Amino acid sequence: MLRQKFHLGENYDFITLDKLLKVTRLVGSGGEAHLVIQEGMVEVNGKVELQKRKKMRKGDFAAFNGETITVE
Repeated sequence: MLRQKFHLGENYDFITLDKLLKVTRLVGSGGEAHLVIQEGMVEVNGKVELQKRKKMRKGDFAAFNGETITVE
């Protein structure tokens, strides 16, 4: 499993799950992000997540397609 880290900007408390998948290039578009989340293909903190705009905060991690992203 590949791992990567996403660093929140200093003025940000969170990033939404759909945007996280998009900016880390795990999906090609926001629409694709919504689709894979809706189909139950993404886990957040070890559990399937169906909320497209789930707030991802420091310490949270998302897993999709063999990759894990940790928010720092």
